[in-house]
Amino acid sequence: MIALLISIITSSFIFVIFKLFEKYQIDTFQAIVYNYFAALICGLTFFGHEWNPISLEEPSWIPGVILCALLFISLFVLMGISSQKNGIAATSVAVKMSMALSVGAMLCLYKEPLSALKIAGIILAITGVILVSIEQQPKESTSKKYVWMLAVLFTGSALLDVALNYSQHFLLGALSPSLFSAFGFGLAGLFGSVILGVRFRNKTTIFSLRHVIAGIILGIPNFFSIYLLLLAYETAPISDSSIVTIINISVVCLSTLFGYFLFKEKLSPQKWLGISAAILAIILISQA
Repeated sequence: MIALLISIITSSFIFVIFKLFEKYQIDTFQAIVYNYFAALICGLTFFGHEWNPISLEEPSWIPGVILCALLFISLFVLMGISSQKNGIAATSVAVKMSMALSVGAMLCLYKEPLSALKIAGIILAITGVILVSIEQQPKESTSKKYVWMLAVLFTGSALLDVALNYSQHFLLGALSPSLFSAFGFGLAGLFGSVILGVRFRNKTTIFSLRHVIAGIILGIPNFFSIYLLLLAYETAPISDSSIVTIINISVVCLSTLFGYFLFKEKLSPQKWLGISAAILAIILISQA
């Protein structure tokens, strides 16, 4: 459970870093690309000794790495575009609510038992995420022309959850979860570099060392958030669907509380109710 707890903390800390990006006017996409390479270096530095040459003889993990890398970078790019076209609130809810699809897929994939307690916890979790994520007075409107982006983010985010989980159980072979995470981030960095190179060429993006530093700061917790998630799937004494639910609602609530305590963001009664529902959901699911 320690891996699960630290994964929640590092994932939540990522949102704090993104908030600081906004404050210090960091080019988010540029920092994201550098973050992937920083995560790769972090993984190789701390876990490079885990490399087993037999992994090359059992390359079942390679499709998983490619799929996760593509999802890492493509979902981020789409989130940026959707935030502009559909609004931040709508985009945020689409990503966070993918938890429901992830959990449903894992319940079917692994034929996990579904008790009344777990059903109640999942319903409370979804309710809590909605209450925390949706603004009471939304100022953004969603154009029907771009609604497809929300649908893609919803299904794509769920696919990433399932892909990471499935890879952990069936594809890794002799490859350790730490190196799978590192290679996935490194490949995502290569994909992102292509887009970044085009932006440099078109002079729509200007290189700055501070964006590189920001990427490094983001890359370290980003690596550990994914690595520890995979480790939690392997070691936590609860079902995979429970892990996905607990991580998602915990990150939503903890990042919201970080915003409240660190950045003096206001929390409405609706958000406090959502946090309360989420905490109760965690208790129910952990006992199911």
